[in-house]
Amino acid sequence: MTIAIAFKSPLHEMVSTTVTDLWNDSSSVEELTYAIEHGAVGATSNPVIVLTVLKKEMHLWRDRIHAIIDENPTWSEVEIMWQIFSEVSVNGAKLLQPVFEREQHKKGRLSIQTNPANYRNAKAIVEQAREFHKLAPNMQVKVPVTSAGIDAIEEATYHGVNINATVCFTVPQALAAGAAAERGLKRREAEGHDVSTMSPVITIMVGRTDDWIQVLAKRDGVIVDPSYLPWAGVAVMKKAYRLFQERGYRPRLLAAAYRHQLHWTEFIGGDLVLSIPSEWQRRFNASDVAVRERMDVPVDPAIVEGLYSHFEDFRRAYDEDGLTVEEFDAYGPTVRTLRSFIVGCHDLMALIREEFMLPNPDIKR
Repeated sequence: MTIAIAFKSPLHEMVSTTVTDLWNDSSSVEELTYAIEHGAVGATSNPVIVLTVLKKEMHLWRDRIHAIIDENPTWSEVEIMWQIFSEVSVNGAKLLQPVFEREQHKKGRLSIQTNPANYRNAKAIVEQAREFHKLAPNMQVKVPVTSAGIDAIEEATYHGVNINATVCFTVPQALAAGAAAERGLKRREAEGHDVSTMSPVITIMVGRTDDWIQVLAKRDGVIVDPSYLPWAGVAVMKKAYRLFQERGYRPRLLAAAYRHQLHWTEFIGGDLVLSIPSEWQRRFNASDVAVRERMDVPVDPAIVEGLYSHFEDFRRAYDEDGLTVEEFDAYGPTVRTLRSFIVGCHDLMALIREEFMLPNPDIKR
């Protein structure tokens, strides 16, 4: 007799029947609680996400923000902002603590992003990464895959930081980050340190890879089958995944920056992480899409060839040697993403300044 297993949702079915992990792409209490109920074993944050969380859940943070300001009378809005940023992230980590314990410290972490403005300064990145690592036992620290970031990934990993390599869109970036994390792990092992609970991940922001190809198609007037465009990030991820397996890298790949269904369905079954925004989780869970393993199904060669022959930057993203480490910083999606993350920091500071520290006196409150 066959016993039917009841799953809460398609995403719950995915995490229950495959090795693919789900993360929540936010540290929002409401959103993370929902994700954990459906099987999430991690979450992420960055300045843009924290700004969104504060706007959505300000009732949970207003008193604490006032207290931080009162307790630190000499702090500028910069220091206040990073303290709030840290506390929002630590709050998310607390929600994941039971998962962290259940999974014997291999999962259940909250990713917190280092200052994106430090993308050229490996020393500054590592220093902040080590401080963030101490905020909670289940922190994971985001380091950008820039030229300086590659050095920082190795060094932070060597110091025991569980890194999440971010601002990454290409096969060569993912390989360089994976190799750097491997070097860090091996250095720790050589000195007798335990790495059994370390779980570095290498993010590929698949949606931003897609975004860039679409920008180029419009900017440069490229005519190509429009149905090919949403496959750019999927093709990059699947190739990187195959190469990670071939090279035996211990860091796992992570898909982020969701734009459409393929960023879920095409990765089901892979030993990787899907960091999905709450809105997309709810849409996927409300769908009738079959949960079927597709990670090992190659992208149609005609699609890959169509993208490869029309877009130089797809070739740079897809080929193992398409970019040198020195070229990472100037790659289009890297520039676009760093700009948005840095603006997110400034917007978060502006919220603190205008709503709490220097509110407009012209407005009666």
